[in-house]
Amino acid sequence: MDALQLVNTHVKLLAFDFLSVQSIPQEPTIFSRKGRRLSRAETVGIVVSRDLKANRFMKFDIDDGTGCIPCILWLNHESSRYFSRRCPSNVRLIAQMAADFASQVQLGVIARVRGKMSSYRGNLQITVSDVVIERDPNSQILHWLDCLRLARNCYDKVLVDPST
Repeated sequence: MDALQLVNTHVKLLAFDFLSVQSIPQEPTIFSRKGRRLSRAETVGIVVSRDLKANRFMKFDIDDGTGCIPCILWLNHESSRYFSRRCPSNVRLIAQMAADFASQVQLGVIARVRGKMSSYRGNLQITVSDVVIERDPNSQILHWLDCLRLARNCYDKVLVDPST
């Protein structure tokens, strides 16, 4: 097993790295970046587009200066059979949280977005699990520095097989 398992970790990525991730055909929920398997991502940037379909979903783009990451936030938790089967006791709470996230995501705000990496019609996106509006104007540059440090010291590290 890989000593550095990143599949269930929210990997901090800049847009240029996120958009270079490749899908793995045999595993539609797993993606690959430089040989590392990923399924979740975190990014910070400015909300540059917002398209709300009431009680269904909200699409928005996060621009971090290296590119734009498409995001989708589902708002149909109470009417969807998928969500009601998956977490029946919490569906109302989750629906309220999603509605709160949607109300906070406005054009021009700096947002930290976490979620699952997904592909829709061949385009990579983040299926949002949570959103935090950043009040600190330094949050974006600090995210950049975290991304660069983690890429160099963790994500891009070549692991040596101890059996060789």
